[in-house]
Order: sequence, then C-alpha cells, then structure tokens
Amino acid sequence: MFAYLKGEITFRTPAYLTLEVGGVGYHLNISLGTYTALEGVARATLYTHFHINEDAHTLYGFATQTERNLFVQLISVTGVGPTSALLLLSSMTVDEIRSAIIGEQAHVLQRAKGIGPKASKQIILDLKTKLAKEAPDGPVLLPMADSAVRDEALSALLSLGINRIAGQKALNQILKDQPNLVRVEDMIKAALKALA
Repeated sequence: MFAYLKGEITFRTPAYLTLEVGGVGYHLNISLGTYTALEGVARATLYTHFHINEDAHTLYGFATQTERNLFVQLISVTGVGPTSALLLLSSMTVDEIRSAIIGEQAHVLQRAKGIGPKASKQIILDLKTKLAKEAPDGPVLLPMADSAVRDEALSALLSLGINRIAGQKALNQILKDQPNLVRVEDMIKAALKALA
C-alpha cells in the first residue's frame, strides 16, 4: 500500500516511532536496527510494509529497503509472524541473518526471542535458496560469538551503567569488526573503548 514515508520524526522509542507526513502522524513499528540507524535524525525516509490480519492493520518502517525485503521474506515463512520477524531483525543485522540462513545455522537464528527450533528450521528451508540467489558473490558467513558470551558482556556493560541499546549497538559493531573475539573480558574492553 505504501512504498515509503518521508517526514519528521516526532516521537521515537526502540519499538516504534511517529513520523509526521503532510500533517498526519503515522505510527510505525520498527526494529532496533532501524532505531539505531535513525539516532539523532530529525527527518527520515522509512520504507514501509502494511500488514493486515483479522485483529489489526499495522504499519512497519525500516531504515533500508534491504531490511524491509528481509522482513517481508521472513513473514512469508509459515509460523513466523511480524512480531517474531521484527525481534529477529532487532537481535541481529540483516547480513548476520542472511549468513545464518544460507549457512544453515539454525542455532544462530534461535538466539532471537520467539524463534524456536521448528521456526528456525522452517526459515532455513523456505529462504535458503532465495537468499543464496540474491547474494551477489555467494554467502558471506560471519562468525558469531557464542550468545552466552555476548549476553554476559552485555550484562557487565549494564552493571557499569551503560544504556542497554548503546551496549547492544557497541557489541554488534565489535562482533562485526572483530569476529574472532571470544572472551568476555575482551568484548567488554572493546565495547568500553567504542563507547568512550
């Protein structure tokens, strides 16, 4: 229905924002990735998906077309609804999700809240071939730190008074830049350096 909306962000939270377009405020559910991408931005263009079911008509907004396209592909999978897809996009980057699907790493997808063993296997079954065809140079498998180690590092950052979103953002960037970090102490030090 709507391809994108361009306007002023009048209210934002990590879960949704209000975008004023032509005097009308649109409530858009967003991922944590989109929230982070729009940090400090007053005006934005959000690529949208309008989801209709028997209970509600819901508008979702994304900072990039790539994120929106992956969201649409995820909700096409049996057993994966918009809420689960958004949680998955909030837990990992688009590249990490694609790599996990193409590399058949179901355990990586299961790190996201709401994605269990059955759903993760179904996502891989339904999307692996599609995503492999879309990848320009074949799959780029990003090594991911053990979720327990990442969670422990995040807990340590929170106990030091670091904001949860800032901590998650820092850890995601560190794991992308330095995928070989496996020790909690190293992740914490790198995150504190990045946040300084």
